[in-house]
Amino acid sequence: MTETPPKPMHPYAILALSIVLPGSGHVFSAVPMRGLQFLFFMIVIGWATSKVAPEHVSFLGRYAGGFLIYGLSILDAYKIARIKWEKWRYAAGKRG
Repeated sequence: MTETPPKPMHPYAILALSIVLPGSGHVFSAVPMRGLQFLFFMIVIGWATSKVAPEHVSFLGRYAGGFLIYGLSILDAYKIARIKWEKWRYAAGKRG
């Protein structure tokens, strides 16, 4: 009989972590390089957006590119965690 893989963190916990600290959801989902890539592009695209934005734009508008990548990283970390969670549930026999 095959062994059940170790229980991953709950996807909602990963979601909360990735909202509070960008990239940490990926770290706790065991894909830290992906989190680092998101963090890098968040900084780079946020910086690039700030250089082309007009002076009268709000803070959110000035760094809109970085906030876009931040939102995508939250969704990505949750998706990875949810897939790992469902694979674990299926392997553990907790269907339904």
